[in-house]
This record gives sequence, C-alpha cells and structure tokens, in this order.
Amino acid sequence: MSANAPAETPAAAPSAVQPLLVRRAAVLGAGTMGARIAAHLANAGIPTLLLDLVPQGEITERSGLAIAALGALERAKPAAFTEPSAAALIAPGNFEDDLPKLSQCDWVIEAVAENLAIKTSLLARVTPHLARGAALTTNTSGLPIAKIAAGLGEWRRRFFGTHFFNPPRYMRLLELIPTAETDLALAASFAAFADRILGKEVVFSHDTPNFIANRIGMAVTFRAAELMLEQGLTIEEVDALTGPAIGFPRTGTFRLADLVGIDVLAHVATNFPEGVSPGGFAEVLNEMVRRGWLGDKAGQGFYKKVRGGNDGRHERLVLDLSSFEYRPLQRPALPALEMAKNAASSPERLRLLLQGDPRKDKAAAFLWPFLAALWNFAADRIGDAADDAPSIDRATRAGFNWELGPFEMWDAAGVGSTVERMKSLGLPVSPRVEAMLASVRTSWYSGDRSACYQPASRAMEPIRTIHGHARVADFRRTPGVVRGNSGASLVDLGDGIGCIELHSLKNAIGQDVVTLFLSVLHPSSDSVRDFAGFVVCGDRDNFSVGANILQLLLAAQEGDWDELEMAIRGFQQMTSAIKFCPRPVVVAPFGMTLGGGAEICLHAARRQPHAETYIGLVEAGIGVIPAGGGTKEMLLRSIDAAVALAPPDPKDPPSRFAQSAELATALRRNFETIALAKVSTSAAEARSMGLFAMSDRITFNRERLLLDAKAQATALAEIGYVAPQPRAKIPVPGAAALAALETGVFLMGEAGYASEHDQKVARWTAYVLCGGRITPGTLLSEQEILNLEREAFLSLCGERKTQERIAHTLRTGKPLRN
Repeated sequence: MSANAPAETPAAAPSAVQPLLVRRAAVLGAGTMGARIAAHLANAGIPTLLLDLVPQGEITERSGLAIAALGALERAKPAAFTEPSAAALIAPGNFEDDLPKLSQCDWVIEAVAENLAIKTSLLARVTPHLARGAALTTNTSGLPIAKIAAGLGEWRRRFFGTHFFNPPRYMRLLELIPTAETDLALAASFAAFADRILGKEVVFSHDTPNFIANRIGMAVTFRAAELMLEQGLTIEEVDALTGPAIGFPRTGTFRLADLVGIDVLAHVATNFPEGVSPGGFAEVLNEMVRRGWLGDKAGQGFYKKVRGGNDGRHERLVLDLSSFEYRPLQRPALPALEMAKNAASSPERLRLLLQGDPRKDKAAAFLWPFLAALWNFAADRIGDAADDAPSIDRATRAGFNWELGPFEMWDAAGVGSTVERMKSLGLPVSPRVEAMLASVRTSWYSGDRSACYQPASRAMEPIRTIHGHARVADFRRTPGVVRGNSGASLVDLGDGIGCIELHSLKNAIGQDVVTLFLSVLHPSSDSVRDFAGFVVCGDRDNFSVGANILQLLLAAQEGDWDELEMAIRGFQQMTSAIKFCPRPVVVAPFGMTLGGGAEICLHAARRQPHAETYIGLVEAGIGVIPAGGGTKEMLLRSIDAAVALAPPDPKDPPSRFAQSAELATALRRNFETIALAKVSTSAAEARSMGLFAMSDRITFNRERLLLDAKAQATALAEIGYVAPQPRAKIPVPGAAALAALETGVFLMGEAGYASEHDQKVARWTAYVLCGGRITPGTLLSEQEILNLEREAFLSLCGERKTQERIAHTLRTGKPLRN
C-alpha cells in the first residue's frame, strides 16, 4: 500500500451506510468548475450557496463574480442545468459578506484555483463558520489532499478530496480521496450521498499525484504523443487510432487535449511523475503555450476552426508539427481500422487490430507499444493510486468514457497471448503480470466477474459490490433468461418482476421486438401469470433509436402496403399491450429514447427515467407521424392537462370543453413537440414537454436505474395494481382546433421555417391530434384515433420525399430537410 493511502479504504456505499443528509450546500469558487458543481447540486434539488471574491475594478456588485457565473451557467452549452428553473436554487454571494451563511450548510466544497496557498488561506477563513456536523471537501485535480488539510486542526477528520470531472453534470466519475486522518465513516456516508443523490460513480483514490483517472489518462496521452513523434504519424492518424477503434471516445488524444487545455497539459507535464522526455512532446506543448494556442478556449490548439468558402461554413484545420503551421484535415489511410469497423464489439475490434504485423501495419506498430504502456502503467498503479484493478477500470470508464478499463481491455485482448507478443517485440512487461501468469491465472477477472486478481495477495479476491447497483446482464446469469429472440429478451429479475430487454442493433424496434412484447404482455400469457410486474430496460448507452426504418423503407419502396399496414397495426398492438397489461409495466429509459422508444414510454403504467434521458417523438424528421399510439397519447395528455386546469362541468356539452382555451393551449404545445421533432435535453425537461409525468421519478445514477424501476414495479403490484381500460368517449378538439393549427403551419411555411413537405407532415399531425376534421366534442375511442394514425402514416409513406428522408437518415444518420 502507498504511504499516501489511508489506513483503510471504506467500502463503496454498502447497504448499511446511510447517505449523508445534505439539505444545503456551499461551493467556494465560482470559476468554471465551481459554478458547474453548483449547477449539478441544483439539478439534484439541493439549495446551494455559490461564493467568490469581491471583484475589483468595473464590477460594482459585491457578489458580481458569482452572479456572472450564474448567468454563464444559464447560457452554457452543453446545458449545465437539467431544466432552467434549477438555477433558482443557487444563491450567489462573496467571501467577505457571506461566510457566516456557511453555518447553514451540511457540505462545503472548496473549488478555487489549483494553488495550494490560495486553497489553504481560504479554508483557514472558512472553518470558523462551519456547522459542527458539516463535511468539508476540496475539488482538486492533483494537489496533495494531506497538504491542503495540514492547517485545518480538528477539521482534518471531516475533510477529504472530492475530484469532480468537467462538466460535472455529464461526467460520472467522482474520485473521493480520504487522508490518513479522515473519518472513514463520514467518507463512506458522503460516498453514498454522491452515488444516490448526485448520480456519481464514486471511486476511492489514494492521495497520490493526479489520483487515478488523470494519472492514467495523462500517461497514455503523453505516450501517444511520443509514439507519434517517433513514428512520424500525423495528429489525425493518432486520433483515429486512439478513438472508437479501441473503445475510446471520438475525441481521440489531441481533440481531447484541445478540450482540456494545452496549458493544463503543459503544467501536468512539468510535475508528472511519469512525464515526457525533455525536448520531446514537452517542447511541443511549451511552444504552443508560448504562442497562445491553448485549445478550444483560445480558438486553436492542435486543431483550429476557420470560416471558409462562400457558404460561410466552418472548416477544421490541423497542426502540422513538422512546420508548426495549420493545414486542411486529411483522412487517415489506415486499412486495419477500416477492416476493424466490421467487428461487432470493442473486444473483437481490439483483437483484430492487434493481429497486424508491426513491421508492415501502421496501426499495429502504434497500438502495441501504446497499449503495452497503458497496461503496464495501470498494473503498477494498483496499491499506489488505487486499492485494486476494478477501481482503476471504473475510474477510467467513468472519467473518460472508455468502453473498457485497462484491465478489462487486457482481458479482452488475452493477457497470456499479449504478454508473449510484447516480449517478442521487445516491449516491457510489468512484474505484477508476470507473477499473475506464473500463478496460473490467465486473466485479471474471473469468468463471472465476481473476483479480480490482487497483486498484493497474488490471489483472486471478491470484487466489492455496491448495494442498489445492477445491470440486466447480472440477472441474465441468474435467475436467467425466460424467453427471447434476436431483438429482445424477457429476463427474470427475481422477486416476481420480469425485465424486457431490447438488444437489437441500436435497440431498433422491429418485428422481433414487437413479437416478444406481445407474447410476454398478452393477458393470457404465461408471463403475466408468473410475474407480478414488468420493467423495460437495458444495458446499452441508449434506450432505443425507434422503429426499424430500413424495414419501413423497403416495404414502402416495394409498394407492399398490406405488409406495412400490418406492421404499423402490430406496433400499435404492442404499445396497447404495454398500457393495458394486467400487470404494471414500468419503463426505464436512458440516453437517446426516440420515436418508437418514446412511444413505449408513453404507454407505461409508470416511467423511471435516468436523468440524462433525451426523449422525443422525432418521426417528422423522416417525414411521417408517430403511429405507434404516440400521437394518440399526446392527444390524451392534452385533454388530461386541460381537465386538470379547468375541470369541465358535467352538464356542459362536450363541444364546450373541446373548444376551451385550456385544451387549445395544451394541444398546441403537444403539436409543436411532434411537428418540430423536439427532443428533451434531460428527463426533467421531458416532464415540461408532457412526455413524462410529474409523478415519474428520476434516477440520477445510471447504475441504479434498473433496481429503482424494479422497486417501482413491485410497489405498484403490492398496492393491487388495476390496469386502465381503453377510453371509449374521448371529446376530440375537431375542426376548429384543426383550422387553428393549420393556420400556424401555413404561417411557418410563409416565413420560410417549414418546407412544403414539413407542412404536409405537420398538417397530418394536426389532423390526428384533433381527431380529424369533425365537429368539436365528437366522442371517439382510442382505437378510432389509432386508425387515424395508421391512415396518416401510410399516406405519408407513399410520398417520394418521405422515402428520400428515410433513405438519407439510414445513409448518414442525420435528418434531411426537403
């Protein structure tokens, strides 16, 4: 164990640990990081005090720096707040007037400049004002926590490091760094709070330089740069080789460097224990800093965006290190990468890339020394930066959005075979790995991932589990899969709850998915008899991209209208089965939840979305309307919202309610949601769009989503869930509302905001939402509105421009405006 490690690292939020109660918090420092931490606390519903210096010079407002930071948060892209109203939970202040307010806070986090003297000086002023039971932490990316704590006296027990990654709303990792004097019970309680309330992947780190993720991330960045210089590669080639090809983000090495900041990299290079050799990459960084090419914040770094051509579009240039001048981007000529794109998974791609001959293949020549350095460096950090290999894997996955951590990646490539190849290439091998192989262990993880090799004991040790965390894959092993096909499976979650998991390509909803839903949720099915409730969830990054539009396009192009009508009817039957199932169905969406994925959500008994759910009825983008019951459900939501605002008098004729201002307002909002193909920027915003209900609970931690949804399904079942009955008398808005919506569509076209085909799709949307061109207040059934959906959908599928939109989306992944 490192000398800088605490005497004992607490288990990560076990079931016995109650989360720290944080009723109010304070963030000290309103810079980029401090302000965004405050925004994330506000997203979690925590009133937060944001303090900074009293400004000098032109700003006369004493809390001007914090006020300006709050304004910047409200304009930030990507959005710092999950919904604009969260900004009201942040109270700006300053260090001169508002320190006494800290006595009301349960947690105070210091996030001022990365300067030891500045941090310790501020903390000395802060501690006299703290409530006795408060937690005090510092946000630093690498300063020694023990040195920051040195002058805190009795507060050293309630002090530790909390390293957030930027932007805190989107980056899941929180490194928690106790010192030898930290109260470990407090640290564990805070970890439970950060996990459950803030949605963080909490990883305990030792108090070593740059902690875990940055220590490894910077090491591989520097190694990639050194190899680029040694092998004469271009920046584009290295970014291609260190991107999705090996399970890293699309930013690669140098695009990420521009995001982080070249000055930050240069600073890290000067004090990094395993830094860069003098005259190598360090020289490049120092020259870029001298010229002010600091990355995105300066408008140029390794890449530079310029406006070019007569069309005014931006063009991205790249730095040529041989001349230190910018040139146009060049597509890397790396045949091995093109071949690896056909692989179905990251492990398979990795194995394909490593099969190449380094003497002939640029990709293999780079990747072997690059990955060998990553694997050896990570192995040597066990006991130094972290307790074990799983902590390092979790930190790198959550901190950098890697698909696999270093040890998972090494297992995927094959530890034994890669070590043999490394030796043949003259690459070093960590003695820890040599010892593991000598003990007849051929992988870091056990087959069921319940244990991992620990170099200190030279044995497989159980992996700590976190109470409340689970993925569907955990239940696929046991209790197991009940039934399934190529697109979806029913998995037993235990305790009488089943999970329908989508696992088709991009979780697209085709006939296989529809068949599985219908077979599981039909009232007479064995599953309805055997299970008390159901959850719809999955393990991928996105819930569903929507219906399988390739099948749709082929049927439309061949004019097979009977098949297409049958497919739409089947989709409607699937969503109806969700809505009217005798057992409660709780849908737990996450990530992109589009089109048909959104329609699945709309029909559930309850929804349990992850906070970062981006949901929308986007069918207009491909020239059709939502026809899986989505348009019908948005009409019902319009009616229910109007009833809630102004309950109709039972004595009044339906036509009065159908023409009420309340219904017109709700209908217009939902019409725009569909016609403009709006997508929420969060689960919270989806509530305001009418796609989620205010009663739908939001889960902040993606790892808790499945069991949170299971708990909600169980609760509904235990109170005696009764499924709704199909509505038979829906007072539709009719012709008057339809005319108003069509007028709005016409005006948008006249103003140039909607193409002719946009208008056609919007008119069909309005037609279905209003129940057709009929007398206001006419009573229709849900089935009759579903019939209107199919009529509109089939008509639009016959349009050449709709088919062009679908084909373009399939080819490019982007919508076509025609």
